Amino acid sequence: MTRTTESRLLHVRPAGKHALLIELPDAERTGDLLAELLRRHAAGSLPPVEEIVPGARTVLLDGVGDPAELARRLADWDVPPRAEDDGAVVEIPVRYDGPDLAEVAARWGIGADEVAARHSSYTYRVAFCGFAPGFGYLTGLPAELHVPRRGTPRTRVPAGALALAGPYSAVYPRATPGGWQLIGTMPDPAPLWDLTRDRPALLTPGTRVRFVTEGGTA
Repeated sequence: MTRTTESRLLHVRPAGKHALLIELPDAERTGDLLAELLRRHAAGSLPPVEEIVPGARTVLLDGVGDPAELARRLADWDVPPRAEDDGAVVEIPVRYDGPDLAEVAARWGIGADEVAARHSSYTYRVAFCGFAPGFGYLTGLPAELHVPRRGTPRTRVPAGALALAGPYSAVYPRATPGGWQLIGTMPDPAPLWDLTRDRPALLTPGTRVRFVTEGGTA
């Protein structure tokens, strides 16, 4: 396969001999939804694929049995926007007590005591996972509430830290370095990643998430 196969929505590009990278042209069509649709069809109606890896607006297909044929078949796919109320909801208990709470509040133009109510009023969705096992990038924060990363990353962010960066919210499943703005804490981060489960990650692409404070959803 030597050229890019394009359709109204999908851009299918070769990524080596046995992989394809599928790009979605707008933010309304998400990588997690396309990955879900691909899994539904991979059982028999599409050439075999070993691994489906969603990104924010891309999906990598690895171990493709017939890349040229699969690219041809996908060229006519019309991927709809995901419905906002589609998907299971996971509730994550948090305390809004992070060291960057005041800075985030100032950027939002509200008091620090109002951040909890504002942030927990939205339903988020796992767009993709990465950085560390169990780390889900959550979309759903309005554009006016997006905040930049810290100018100087921390050498250690504790497990369970609730953090913001750009359009994303996330909870650190384990202690790592990080440059996100820390606004809260998940009292028990252990459920985010558990190798004894069939699906080790609690937050998988497409899952909806609600943050719940100690007194309930603010």
